[in-house]
Amino acid sequence: MSTEYGADQIQILEGLEAVRKRPGMYIGSTSSRGLHHLVYEIVDNAVDEALGGYCDTIDVTINPDNSITVVDNGRGIPVGINHKAGKPAVEVVFTILHAGGKFGGGGYKVSGGLHGVGASVVNALSTWLEVEICSEGQIYKQRYERGHVCYPLKVVGECEQGKTGTKVTFLPDPTIFEETVYDYNVLKQRLREMAFLTKNLKIILRDLRPEEGPIEKTFHYEGGIREFVTYLNKSKTPLYEDVLYFEGKKDNVYVEVAMQHNDSYTESSYSFVNNINTPEGGTHLAGFRNAITKTFNDYARNAKLLKDSEANLSGDDIREGMTAIVSIKIEDPQFEGQTKQKLGNSEARGAVDSIVSEQLTYYLEQNPTVAKQICEKSILAQRAREAARKARDLTRRKTALDGMTLPGKLADCSDKNPENCEIFIVEGDSAGGSAKTARSRATQAILPLRGKILNVEKARLDKIYGNAEIKSMITAFGTGIHDDFDITKLRYGKIIIMTDADVDGAHIATLMLTFLYRFMPELIKQGHVYLAKPPLYKLEKNKKIWYAYSDDELAAILDEVGRDQNNKIQRYKGLGEMDAEQLWETTMDPERRVLLKVSMDEEAESEIDLTFTTLMGDKVEPRREFIEQNAKNAKNLDI
Repeated sequence: MSTEYGADQIQILEGLEAVRKRPGMYIGSTSSRGLHHLVYEIVDNAVDEALGGYCDTIDVTINPDNSITVVDNGRGIPVGINHKAGKPAVEVVFTILHAGGKFGGGGYKVSGGLHGVGASVVNALSTWLEVEICSEGQIYKQRYERGHVCYPLKVVGECEQGKTGTKVTFLPDPTIFEETVYDYNVLKQRLREMAFLTKNLKIILRDLRPEEGPIEKTFHYEGGIREFVTYLNKSKTPLYEDVLYFEGKKDNVYVEVAMQHNDSYTESSYSFVNNINTPEGGTHLAGFRNAITKTFNDYARNAKLLKDSEANLSGDDIREGMTAIVSIKIEDPQFEGQTKQKLGNSEARGAVDSIVSEQLTYYLEQNPTVAKQICEKSILAQRAREAARKARDLTRRKTALDGMTLPGKLADCSDKNPENCEIFIVEGDSAGGSAKTARSRATQAILPLRGKILNVEKARLDKIYGNAEIKSMITAFGTGIHDDFDITKLRYGKIIIMTDADVDGAHIATLMLTFLYRFMPELIKQGHVYLAKPPLYKLEKNKKIWYAYSDDELAAILDEVGRDQNNKIQRYKGLGEMDAEQLWETTMDPERRVLLKVSMDEEAESEIDLTFTTLMGDKVEPRREFIEQNAKNAKNLDI
């Protein structure tokens, strides 16, 4: 029987109904990430006021009921009647999609909220939203519920003389979002970044929920992105004291760049357009990279640091150990896609290239000691990269000659469809032996590693290619790493890190995650990386067995079965203590196991990068501070 498909089957979603019907189209998802995105949309509007020079303070409060209040001292959303809509302008902003001061160039010269859907989308996805505007000596107020107007805009009081601004309070709708509890640390990271990107803007974050009293943090950076670079380098040792800073305007593009090299081997470059993070870069980042590659090569040649017979330094060589922020302001940014991941404006490339080339050339001529330090580090990087290339090519030739395409200790699976296959990375031969016996041979591969792998945070590419354990993983996965990475060659849909449930196991898992994040980040971004969660306890009573994955779970089982002398409790110290049957039942059986999916929020990539550097880098003090802030009984840990 065919289903009739005619004109009557075409749905027309009026106003904000479309947002509630398909929220993911507007905020990315209805997960925790989408929930926090609501705050960013409202704060972005306030930051746009700051970019225009009308606002210097933004106050964000997480209220006890998990509603959010955002207050700014900008001009205040207009309250006059919009003649096209026949409604107050503020009502238009909160109830009509694609309405705002960001179209036509009159209200804002530069703006992060490009698509003009922010305020109305937040309104549509909230149980209720209230807006108060201080303008012309009066306080105006309006309330909405799930996007619908509750009453006309009205005056509810008077404001202090000369004071203006906007206050928005909203409660996310639990029928839309998977969770509605805000994470203070997630908001803290994003708001700190916003403050770095807008010189002299003060952002205050307050959390009123803790029983022990409110938490408050103020972000205010007079140095702007220069201080951002210093902050990101706090767990590294800078190669030189200065943070290089370049600023200028060309072709209606305002450019700010800050950069500093450190003693690490990893580049950390972040790009922003009108304070919006562009994790995939774009024309502005391409212009910056072209400028520093050409300028440093010209300087190295003229200063005779590179001989005529030697090859030019590559961009990768020059950017080794460099932390950089590229931030531009542009009137009409053209992003690739609604998610604003990549900038496409051609004029941005020329503007950044020109400003950085000119000012960097001048800086290097005025600071020959710093210039020489950077060039010498780049030359060392070039030699290491060449050694790594030879090691990689040698490996490829060996593989082609002897046909040994996979590491000998890999117990591969028989199914060749990557979507069906998973590989367990396990620590040591003991756990590897149990896992090989326990596994489903058709779809589960086992790769045992010997001890702790190399900490790639402290190693150059040539050492990484020379490490046997890392080479085994690279070969087994099939994708290659770094510039050679090709995700279409991935041999397993799931890469599962399976280590002991103790401190050593956690350290090994962190080393492996560091390697994957630095050299195969796309595996994490596309959801291929998991952590196995083996049980901590086995409880046996009256020939029945229970497994507990935490102390709380063990306590709950004991409450259920009773606490007496018949209980036999075993605390697992490692996977090797389990026989194959137990390992299968608890950790490897797809029907019963617990897997933790590793994901990353690209919007918080600078904070992720800083966390890896803090935990895995050379500096002890930042690591100690991190542990004291984030771990219980940190004073008892031997760092």
